[in-house]
Amino acid sequence: MSYTVQKKLKRKLKKFVIVLFGLYVMIGSALYFFQKKLLFLPTTLEQNYQYQFDYPFEELFLKTEDNATINALHFKVNNPKGVILYFHGNAGDLSRWGKITEYFVAMQYDVLVMDYRTYGKSTGKLSEQAFYKDAQFCYDYLLKHYSEKEITLYGRSLGTGIASYLVSKNQPRQLILETPYYSILDIAKQRFPMFPVNQLLKYNFPTFQYLPKAKCPITIIHGTDDSIVPYSSGKKLSELGLDNLKFITIEGGSHNDLINYEAYENVIFQRLK
Repeated sequence: MSYTVQKKLKRKLKKFVIVLFGLYVMIGSALYFFQKKLLFLPTTLEQNYQYQFDYPFEELFLKTEDNATINALHFKVNNPKGVILYFHGNAGDLSRWGKITEYFVAMQYDVLVMDYRTYGKSTGKLSEQAFYKDAQFCYDYLLKHYSEKEITLYGRSLGTGIASYLVSKNQPRQLILETPYYSILDIAKQRFPMFPVNQLLKYNFPTFQYLPKAKCPITIIHGTDDSIVPYSSGKKLSELGLDNLKFITIEGGSHNDLINYEAYENVIFQRLK
């Protein structure tokens, strides 16, 4: 190979490496600066939007210490078996999640479900600490109306990390997690193994750190075909060595369809009977 040809190849290789490095930096920067938009997919509602559900409910507007407004729905039944504080996933708003939680109202449970800041009618600045503080705020609201042993914490997807934080600070009746993650960092490492996500992520939600502090029964339900929160991430929680944790595998279940499986119905019936 002549010297001229070698020189041309080196120039091309150098350009290729520069382009590749540029793409790497661009993608890494996007992960850092746009992670909020990647993690949280809220839909907003007009403040005068009228919810419509099959069961009676009270709409709440809870004011926090930093002047945020948390919009919540409090479903109420006659002679409830208890109350479920439900933390929903990362997309949508209460017009959707209210309908989903009616599943538990039909089982004779009161339900309180909140919209996170920037979701639905809720307002305020979003941050990981704000998620936790608002969750505790709702928990404290329930303590004014129920005994602590009547409260079941239920987290789904994003909400599992929030519910897990609460159980580490309080003593409810039980904790139920649907499609949980070991941590957001764990998922990010699986999705973007080539990037230093430890340094890039502003949100962690370390579920694995909170569960060992729970003093109540923990039930985890996860589908093997979950493409949003990998089954492997949830399964790692079962390896924490906790005697109070029961892990339920839904064979073939994905992220949003576990309710269609008999195994899900059976475990929910057992926990909420």
